[in-house]
This record gives sequence, C-alpha cells and structure tokens, in this order.
Amino acid sequence: MTSTEVTTDSEESGPSGYAAARLRLLQEKAQSGPPRRAALAALTDDWLSALFTAAAAETGVRGAALVAVGGYGRGELSPRSDLDLLLLHDGSADAGALASLADRVWYPVWDLGLALDHSVRTPAEARKTAGEDLKVQLGLLDARPVAGDLGLAAGLRTAILADWRNQAPKRLPALDELCRERAERMGELQFLLEPDLKEARGGLRDATALRAVAASWVADAPREGLSEARRILLDARDALHLTTGRATDRLALQEQDQVAAELGLLDADALLRQVYEAARTVSYATDVTWREVNRVLRARSVRPRLRAMLGGGKPAPDRTPLADGVVEADGEVVLARTARPEKDAVLTLRAAAAAAESGLPLSRHLVRHLASAARPLPVPWPAEAREELVTLLGAGEATVGVWEALESEGIITRLLPDWERVHCRPQRNPVHTWTVDRHLVETAVRASTLTRRVGRPDLLLVAALLHDIGKGWPGDHSVAGEVIARDMAGRIGFDKHDVGVIATLVRHHLLLIETATRRDLDDPATVRSVATAVGSTSTLELLHALTEADALATGPAAWSTWRASLVTDLVRRAAAVLAGEAPPEPEPAAPSAEQERLAIEALRTGEPVLALHAQTEIPSEDGGPEPVGVELLIALPDRPGVLPAAAGVLALHRLTVRAADLRAVELPTELGDSADLLLLSWRVAAEYGSLPQATRLRADLVRALDGSLDIRARLAEREAAYPRRRGVKAPPPRVTVAAAGSQVATVIEVRAQDAPGLLHRIGRALEQSAVRVRSAHVSTLGANAVDAFYVTDTNGNPLPDARAAQVAGEVEKALG
Repeated sequence: MTSTEVTTDSEESGPSGYAAARLRLLQEKAQSGPPRRAALAALTDDWLSALFTAAAAETGVRGAALVAVGGYGRGELSPRSDLDLLLLHDGSADAGALASLADRVWYPVWDLGLALDHSVRTPAEARKTAGEDLKVQLGLLDARPVAGDLGLAAGLRTAILADWRNQAPKRLPALDELCRERAERMGELQFLLEPDLKEARGGLRDATALRAVAASWVADAPREGLSEARRILLDARDALHLTTGRATDRLALQEQDQVAAELGLLDADALLRQVYEAARTVSYATDVTWREVNRVLRARSVRPRLRAMLGGGKPAPDRTPLADGVVEADGEVVLARTARPEKDAVLTLRAAAAAAESGLPLSRHLVRHLASAARPLPVPWPAEAREELVTLLGAGEATVGVWEALESEGIITRLLPDWERVHCRPQRNPVHTWTVDRHLVETAVRASTLTRRVGRPDLLLVAALLHDIGKGWPGDHSVAGEVIARDMAGRIGFDKHDVGVIATLVRHHLLLIETATRRDLDDPATVRSVATAVGSTSTLELLHALTEADALATGPAAWSTWRASLVTDLVRRAAAVLAGEAPPEPEPAAPSAEQERLAIEALRTGEPVLALHAQTEIPSEDGGPEPVGVELLIALPDRPGVLPAAAGVLALHRLTVRAADLRAVELPTELGDSADLLLLSWRVAAEYGSLPQATRLRADLVRALDGSLDIRARLAEREAAYPRRRGVKAPPPRVTVAAAGSQVATVIEVRAQDAPGLLHRIGRALEQSAVRVRSAHVSTLGANAVDAFYVTDTNGNPLPDARAAQVAGEVEKALG
C-alpha cells in the first residue's frame, strides 16, 4: 500500500476510505502494540462487514457469514499481516450467487494489495477439511464472526472446539511432531542472529500452538510471562513490517537498528536481547507443556480394567529417591515430602545436580517453589554447594535443560549475580552458534567430556562456565573476565590458590589457540611467553582442555584437526619449558631433500618450480582419518614481489592458505660462487572442488612474476562478484605490531574481513614497505581473517619500533 492509493474516494466504507484510515492508524506513533493491533482488526472488521452486508443484499444470499480465522481471528493484525477469511454458508444459496458474493468481498481486498487467504465452505465441509488438515484446524480454533449469520459462525466454532477436544489423543502428537519438524528446519529463535519471529522455535507459531494445547483441555502452558513474551514478539514483528514495508517475519541484520529505533530501544543488541528473552520464555513453556501433554496422554492410554486391577482408582506415581530431599515422580524431579527448602540452602543445587545426573527434567512446580521459598546460600558457599555445582556442570548434555529451567525463574542470577550481564546477550560474530550465556553452558558440557585429561576437573568445569563472563562488560572481555571470575570463584567457595588458577584460565583462555595459529612456534620467545603466562604444568593442562572445549562450543569453524595439532604442539613445547628445558634457539633449518631438489631445479632453469603433496592425515575424534591440507612447495630465484604474486595466484585458483613459510637459501653455482633462492613452504586447501594441477599454478606464477598476468585486475573482478550479505558493513581492518612477539623478527598482525586476494594485498603492501617476510601464519574464523607476518629489514634484523609502526600503518591504509 502506498499513499497514492488513498486519494481518490471520499467514501469511508470504500477501499480508499479504509486505506486512508488504515494509513493514519499505522502512522500514529502514540498508538502501538496490542492497542494498534486491536484497532487495525476492528477497522478491518468494519470495512469487511460493510462489504459483506452490501454484497449479500445485492446477491440475495442468506444463511452465510464472514469469519476471521488465524491471527486475524485473534484480533492480532500486524501492519502487513494476511487476512485469513472463511465465507461460511449453510448450503442453501445458489452456487452462482455465492460465487458473486465471494468476489464482491475478495476483489476489494486484492485491489488494495492486501494478502488474502480465503475459502468458501459449509460447516460440514469446514469440519471435514479441519479433520484432514491440522493447520486448517488450528486456524479455525480462533474463528471469529465478522459479519452475517452469527449463529452459523458460533455453531462452527463450537463444533470445531468439540472435535479438537475429542480428537486430542490423535491430534496433539501430530501437532507436537509438526512443531519439532519446524524447529529442526528453522532453528531456535533465541540463538539466531537473523531469527524468523514466527517460524523459529520459541516464536509466534509455538505461542499459537500452546493456545491450541490449552483449548484441548489436556494440559495448560505455564502462564507466567507468556503473554508478555507474545506481546514482545508481536511488537517486534509490527516494527519490522513498518520499517521494511514488507510482510516479513525475518529480522535481518541490516534492519535491526531501524526496528530497535521504532520500538524505542537503544540499539540492535538491546532488540535481540529482548527478543531472545521472549523466545526463551516461549521455548521453556513449550518444553514444559509438551512434557505434560505426553504424560497425560500416556496415563489416558492405560485401560480402565488395568486401572481397576491396580486398585480401582488412579494409582499414585512411584517416588524414587535421587538425593537428600529430592525424588523422581512420574518422569520428573520433584521434592521429597520431607524437604524444607526454607531451611536447606543447598537443596536447589542438589536437586539440579540430581536431575542432570539422572537425565530427568526438573518439575516446573519444583522450580517455582524453589525460586520463591529456597533459603539463600551463604557467601562463600559451603563445600557441599560447590560440589553440587560441579556435579551439575559435569553431567554433559543433560546440564542444558536443567540450567535453562533454573534460568527461567531467575535462580541462576540469584546464585551468580554477575550472570545477569551475559544472560541472553547476543554475539555478533557469525562463528558463534550461541548467545553468551548458552555458549558458557555449552563449553561446560564440552569440558565434561575432557575431565579425565586433567588433574582438577572441578577447576576446568567452573572455568568453562566463567571463561566469557567478561563479555557483559566494556573493554577486553578476557581482562574484565579475570576480575569477575576471581570474585565469583571466591563466592563459590574455592580457596585462594584455586581462585588464582580459575582467574588465570579465564584471563588466558584464548592464549593457546591464538598463539598456535598466529605465531612462529619455532621462535623461543613465543613458547617462553606462553609458559610465563600459564605458570605451571597443571594450569597448562587445564588451559589445553579449556581451549578445546571453548572452540568446540563456539561452532564448526572454530576447531579442526589442524588447529588441534597446532595447539597440542604448542602445549608440548610450553610444558618442556615449564619442566626446566630451554627452548632451542632458532637456527636456519637445512632444506629437506624435496626442497633441495626443487631448489637445484630452480637454479638450473632460473624459473619457479612447484610441487603439491597431500600431508599426513591425523585421526579424527571418531577414529577416521582427517586431512589437514596440502603442502605446496615453491622454489625460485630470489626476487621482489614473490609473496604477493604467489598469494595472488593461489587466490585465483581458489586455494586457501593456512600457513606460510618463506626463507632464503644459498646454493653453489657451477662457477664456484653462490646464488640466492627463495623456498616457500605453504599449507593450502581448496575452497571447494579438486586441487589445481601444479603445472597450471607454475604457469600462472611465471606470468604473475613477469607482469603478463594482471592479478590485481583479476582479483578485483572476483571481489566484485564475491557474495556478501546485503547491508552488512564489516568493521575496518586493523593492523598492529605484536609487543614482544619475537626475538628474531617483528610480528605484524592483521585483522580484516576475509575475502579473495586478501593475502595478496597484504603481500603487496609489505613488499612496497621494503621489508622481508620471514614467515606468515594465517587464521580464518568465519568471515574474519587474523594473520601474523614475521618481517625483518633487508639485513634480516627486527624493525625498530618506529619503523614497525610505520609499516603497520601502511598495510592498514592499503587494506582500507
């Protein structure tokens, strides 16, 4: 609808009159939320009622009604919502007259450009269709008469509700399966960066499904916060419709700031956090409700005669003890009859640990009762409370459901007040699968599988839970997190030494992965810096396990066999230093037999020589082999421009560089003197498809070096066609000099948006800065590249501080 559609007709009952009134309503900033949705539904009712009444009089149709169903039936019209309408008739009208009546209602709606979902049926036909199509039946549960024979519409609604209740044992499992299939397809709203407010799990579809369950009289959803959660999701959808002008339910990244502004929120993060909170409420209510539905239906399936055999009445559920004050009853964890939460401060954690260890859900009534009646824990916690927390964290996958049940009633924040800062906090990096709080729990879940590798599994699990706790504070989250973790570990009751270990793990939880993938492990300064930061072999052991758990809980792009092998190598070297062994000083490594053969051939021909070799495969977690890449060896006479030329050729052939080493060697010539040659040893992998032939790479490298292949132009064409998410603006690149990064070279670190030819552009910038690249360490996480380059001056010495800063600035300028 546009403003030009509202200027031709002065009749308020006509299409233009309705359109004008609709536009005025949507532009009223003072009215929003439920009042606007209800007003829009009422305005639409008046217009459609006038259309229907006039059309019925003109066609002579009697015994018919116009019925709103679905969201329109509930009176929840968003600015771009479809109009779901049923033309209900008693079957007495002539078919032609009935068709004419329908046309006189449908066409004005279409003429305004409004989406319309319509049908024409008798009550019997509507019931039959509902019995065959679950989605139709769900829509009819919210049927509401708009105009015409109100008795006919009321009779249909009564019949549909009766059918729904009678068919509940069959229909509710089908609805449950429909919701599960949709959740599997659309994902969980509370963790998606671009969620579908309607279809994702925890969205408006699930809220509607809960209404349907309640209408069946089988079970009722938890009502605490559910209406408010639905309102928040509906308000967000309204704002999305208004800002985009489209009937969309997907909260795309480029629209989130506008939607936040429309809702009067600070920014997109505030919007997502509010939406995630609402989705979490709906998801938890969904879990609880379907658990209750399945329990009731199982109970109903027991034959009456069997019930009589068991004692004539409803048998009391068995109560199996799980822990002091905690029992299992009917598949849930509940309190024992003698439990007194107002006197037992540890009962909450004991119940949670028992539930997680048993793989059982906490009863909703238990959680609510503990939230209101449980005695607060003293600070510091007693040893039993600390042990129960560790047990809960070490229970594996079952921890997640129990933790979310406690969060739903605010118990976690009461136990750990700093948790509020990370609760439902979004993570903008697409590498991350989860919100910050869920990532912390998932890291503990991953860490629970690694507890046999460490001497202090309790410290590992608690550090996993707290490692990103600083993300709720400004500045470096590792630095802020160290302070918070120190306070929280003390609160939990760890002694001074253990508090220090946990704080160290949180402060340095990124140390191993960043060092292993971005630094030269053959440089003694690299290994010494890690050993100094960690301080002891036992802490190094814990940090190794935490690094793996953190990466596995982040997402598939954060961990691989290759990364694991690099971290393991670094840990081995650091452990040797901590054991008193001095790291070997770097010495020019002798070329391998293969490198020497290539170098001799390059010396003989005066041209580049290449070889591609698949590297040894490393067993993966499931025991199968996993390739770590392909080794590309290049030997050629020393000359300027080798790094950008080689990197550009690899980019043209869609090869990703994982690591790079460049060094000069001298070989004797037939005349008795020596010649300088460059040896490049790179680990590469194909972005997709098979690897190119070495002969093709060599031919293009020769052309790049002699200038006949314009790599910059070819990569510019590639970059122009490179798929980027519309409207998403990447942060600018950042180039820094790593402090004390190496004793033998200056470390230039580049953080930028990954793109074809990025390494080529960096190589060109370094080449133009007149520095030599000793080695390169390339790391890509999702769309982000973090590369480290060990550079020297032309004499092979580290750069002075001022010169290093100048080079970093020149590279950053070239990338910007």
